[in-house]
Amino acid sequence: MINHKSFRPEKLTTSATIHQWLLASSCFGCFLLLCRMLATQSLGYIFLPWNLFLAFVPYWITGWINRTNTDITRNKIKLILTLTAWLVFIPNSFYIITDLFHFTHIRSAPKWFDLLLIFSFAWNGILFGIISLRRVEIIITKLKGKNVSLIVVVAVLCLCAYGIYIGRYLRFNSWDVIVNPFSLFSEIANMFIHPFQNLFPWGMILCYAVFMALIYFTIKKMGELFTSSK
Repeated sequence: MINHKSFRPEKLTTSATIHQWLLASSCFGCFLLLCRMLATQSLGYIFLPWNLFLAFVPYWITGWINRTNTDITRNKIKLILTLTAWLVFIPNSFYIITDLFHFTHIRSAPKWFDLLLIFSFAWNGILFGIISLRRVEIIITKLKGKNVSLIVVVAVLCLCAYGIYIGRYLRFNSWDVIVNPFSLFSEIANMFIHPFQNLFPWGMILCYAVFMALIYFTIKKMGELFTSSK
């Protein structure tokens, strides 16, 4: 049984200060892009704001869950559907890391500027993803316990790594789960049925999963360290 009275939204990640810093950081990236467009008279990297928006979606979903407080926990179907939607979009928050691939492809501006531009968007996407995942971890911990929440976090990070691969190399998007499910699941099934023929994809997925886990748990421990020192 879920103790609805003991359920409380996670306070740290919903404070106005964090929202303001994330907004400022995102606006800085957009400002850099605008400056680049005006200086070079080109639309290079125009895809970055869209990718950042997709990274923002799971952050918004978990923020909405927090704002509804205990209402959503009383309706298991609503909670499952909401978390499923979140699960579909959460890989976008970490996928934006691979936009760094474009760094050597577009050369109409100084490299130092383009590196800062791309990394600013990637960093904001990572932050959206980490905060969003942390919110879900806290919710699962309160509903099912720490062990289950840890399993969920690891599974989500692996899913995100997998999503990065199918998004960057197979060119599928989150909405292909609905509009193009047969091709998507066919590619997924092929990787599992023929793992030794897909060593490169599995190697990439493993490396990205470990890397994102290190980022997530390091930042989580940093937050716990500073919280406990107060």
